[in-house]
Amino acid sequence: MKIINLLNRVIGNNGRPVKKLNEYVWWSPFIHHHKPKLQINVQTGKWHCWVSNQGGHNLFQLLKKLKASREHFEELSDLVGSPKSLSSNREKNKEKFALRLPDEFVPLWVDSNNIIRKHALVHLKKRRIEMHDIIRYNIGYCESGLYANRIIVPSYGSDGQLNYFIARDVFDGGMKYKNPPVSKDVIGLDLFINWDEPIVLCEGIFDAIAIKRNAVPLFGKTIPKSLMKKIYEKKVKKIYILLDDDAVNDSIRITDSLMRNGISVYYVKLTDKDPSDMGFESVTNLIKGVGKTTFSDFIRMKLNGKTKKYMEI
Repeated sequence: MKIINLLNRVIGNNGRPVKKLNEYVWWSPFIHHHKPKLQINVQTGKWHCWVSNQGGHNLFQLLKKLKASREHFEELSDLVGSPKSLSSNREKNKEKFALRLPDEFVPLWVDSNNIIRKHALVHLKKRRIEMHDIIRYNIGYCESGLYANRIIVPSYGSDGQLNYFIARDVFDGGMKYKNPPVSKDVIGLDLFINWDEPIVLCEGIFDAIAIKRNAVPLFGKTIPKSLMKKIYEKKVKKIYILLDDDAVNDSIRITDSLMRNGISVYYVKLTDKDPSDMGFESVTNLIKGVGKTTFSDFIRMKLNGKTKKYMEI
C-alpha cells in the first residue's frame, strides 16, 4: 500500500498491521520504548502515540510534527487529498454526530448467558469492579454493531446527560479503546462529584471507578478546559493527582498550573500498577499516606522528570 510505504519512510521504520482493520503500529519517533507504540489508522488518518500521548486526526498533522519534506507532503496530498478538505469533512461529520449510547448497548446488570457479557464480567472482575459498581455507573456491553465485543462505560454530566463514553475491547484486540468521535473536553463522571470536597484526578474511567471517592477521569493525561474552569468556579481547595508512572511530565505541568492558582496539590506517585489494578483499599491507603506537595517537592519532580526523559532518549 502506497500510504504505508510513505509512512515507513517518514517515520523511519516499518509499520506492522494489528488485528483491527486498517490499523498499523510503528516504533514511536516521539519517545524511546521497547514496543511499537505509534498507532495509525491508514484509512481515517487518525494517529496516536500511547506513551508520549501525542496524536492527531489526520496524517498531515503527523508529517508536520515529524518535519517531513515538501515532497512528502505533496505525495500525501496525491494519495488522500488536501488537508483542507479532510478538515472540512471531519467537522461536518462531528456536526452530524449526536452523542448517545450505541443502539446495541445492553446493561451488564441484565442477566443473560450471552458470551460477550460473560467475558465482560470477567474483565471487570479483574479490575475489581463489582456488580454494585456496574449498576451505579450503568456499565454495559455491545455484542454487535460499531462497538461490537466492547464494554461500554458511560460518563454523565452534572445534569444527568451523557457527555462521553469509553468502549473497551473485551478480547484485548488491536485497538483496545474505540471511543465516540466527540471532543474529550468534558468533565468525566461529573454526576458523581462533590465539588465541596477534595477531588482526585486520574487518567481513565476504570481508574476513577476503582478510586470510588470523588475521582475525575481525564480520558488522557491533561486537564480539559471545561474541568479546569469548573475547578476554579467551585473554588476547589485540595486536589490529588494520580497519573500513571509514564506521565511524570504531565503530572508536573498539572501540578504547576494548580499550585500557581493557590490550590493545594497532593501528588500520588504510582509505580507499575494503575489504580484499577491496585483496588480501592490499596489506593485509599496510598492517598492517605501522601503529604501536600511543597515548592521544593515540585522542583524535585521537575528535576526527576528531566532526568527520566534524558535517560529515555
